[in-house]
Amino acid sequence: MEDSKLALLFTGFLLPVLVASVGINYGQIANNLPSPEHVVPLVKAIGATRVKLYDADPKVLKAFANTGVEFIVGLGNEYLSKMTDPANAQAWVKANVQCYLPATKITSIAVGNEVLTFNDTSLSGCLLPAMQSVHTALVNLKLDSQVTVTTAHSVAILQSSYPPSTGAFRQDLKGCIAPILDFLSKTCSPFLINAYPFFAYKADPKQVSLDFVLFQPNAGIVDPGTKLHYDNMLFAQIDAVYAALSSLGYKKLPVQISETGWPSKGDEDEIGASPENAKKYNGNLLKLINQKKGTPARPNSDLNIFVFAMFNENMKPGPTSERNYGLFKPDGTPSYGLGFSGIAVSSGNSTSTGSGSSSSSSSSGTNGPSIYLSPPANSSSGYLAISSSTERFVWSTWAMLGMGFMSMAAY
Repeated sequence: MEDSKLALLFTGFLLPVLVASVGINYGQIANNLPSPEHVVPLVKAIGATRVKLYDADPKVLKAFANTGVEFIVGLGNEYLSKMTDPANAQAWVKANVQCYLPATKITSIAVGNEVLTFNDTSLSGCLLPAMQSVHTALVNLKLDSQVTVTTAHSVAILQSSYPPSTGAFRQDLKGCIAPILDFLSKTCSPFLINAYPFFAYKADPKQVSLDFVLFQPNAGIVDPGTKLHYDNMLFAQIDAVYAALSSLGYKKLPVQISETGWPSKGDEDEIGASPENAKKYNGNLLKLINQKKGTPARPNSDLNIFVFAMFNENMKPGPTSERNYGLFKPDGTPSYGLGFSGIAVSSGNSTSTGSGSSSSSSSSGTNGPSIYLSPPANSSSGYLAISSSTERFVWSTWAMLGMGFMSMAAY
């Protein structure tokens, strides 16, 4: 399918960089998304400097060459068994990473996604060997100094998360987690965690404070162990992860939030999924990141956060919310207002497959979209959201109990 030429309409003369270190998850489980060439100006327009993929889509990696945008490429769970063979891992790295460097700044490979909480021992048993094989391939190709190897976890790997200072990993997973942490530490790679306060509110809206999960003004909570004050759930969850890492001897291991966000639409039973709440969650989160402050327990640590996702993805399975975490609608218009310049994209889209990798064809006879600037308009449609991975079966929910919270996990 040929792409007709896109026209971007910016509703302001200036395109403010909201957050210098913000990252964006670029999922493609849809059949109506713009071609990657037309996504480049959208990423730049919101000030994103990092993009996380769930595959190593060649069209995306080529489109972003020489843009300066950093990439985390993904190696899906379905490839883990094959990647335990060093020869297969090296072939994959050559074909999906090495050939795009240095033009495209690939800085990390995420091997698998939320593997340990799938409760599949055959899959989890392949995770570390696959990570090791991929790292060995990078060493052999002399790329290990510029590309790290890691994996993203669900926050449901935690046994407890309240109070944050008592954060601990699930007892049944420690045997898998400990050697992974040792690998990350030795290879100077970050620990990735997917955290969604939305699921906590959805599970118990009568007990969980909406203001607490949306970064709105509220009384907050005090960790009785550290006396630190928390006024939002995400930071409490992050510090619970730091506490869990410290309990196993990995206090200095850096943590990155590989996914977080709020849906703008959901099913009838998905309480809280709305454009208004998504705007508050993501808008307030970006403001906090822009203040360059860390969490209460790690005030000097950078908040490395990837927002999910660039687009609403119409072919994602599951509840309605899964298809409505996008920053943008498929036509490129913002899903709701977040304060950055609104963007409207005219006709012209491409097809992607439900596998998560783009099958869009490049634009015909164009060198990318034409950009026109217009005077500021009173628009309330611009939005940022981050979704979970395609198949999420686990999440962490917190229920308010008087002055505290109880951490629970649904499997």
